[in-house]
Amino acid sequence: MTRDQAGLSDAELLQLSGSDGEAFGLLYDRHVGTIYAWCRARAGEAAADMTAEVFARAWLNRSRFRDEANGSAGPWLFGIAGNLYRDWLRRKRVEAKARQRLGLPELRADSELEQVEERLSLPPDALAAVASLGQPDRDALELRVVEDRPYSEVAFLLGCTPQAARLRVSRALRRLQIGLKGELG
Repeated sequence: MTRDQAGLSDAELLQLSGSDGEAFGLLYDRHVGTIYAWCRARAGEAAADMTAEVFARAWLNRSRFRDEANGSAGPWLFGIAGNLYRDWLRRKRVEAKARQRLGLPELRADSELEQVEERLSLPPDALAAVASLGQPDRDALELRVVEDRPYSEVAFLLGCTPQAARLRVSRALRRLQIGLKGELG
């Protein structure tokens, strides 16, 4: 980001974001807090995922942005968030109806679920190896391996190129492999 960009309107940043990813990063920084707070107030624990999806859709549709708020992208971003929220509510209703028709109870966090999670989690050596990685490598691994996101989305969320995202994931996996061989060997 250049100092010149800091004084630009959201609309100008969106115009630049076609050739300058940092411009979109500045737009993200300006609005992520309010979008997250809006999502959190409505969707609770799903807020982080919903916020990420708002900005992913904004990135993908940035060329379709129309400046209708004197340079601010806020109303546009909240429009995207509203659409995502309605979709989220619709999915929850469909899931609830399906559970009800099948006679299944609503899922709730309880100790039995925690025990299942413990059984499905990584062994202590693997957890220690993951913990030894730097935060950027752990973030890249979580997005790509755990959440199974495409490299383009990982790159967007990490603020880097898809090639850099691939490199981070590859480097993290290599470090894990070396760390676990050291433990096992």
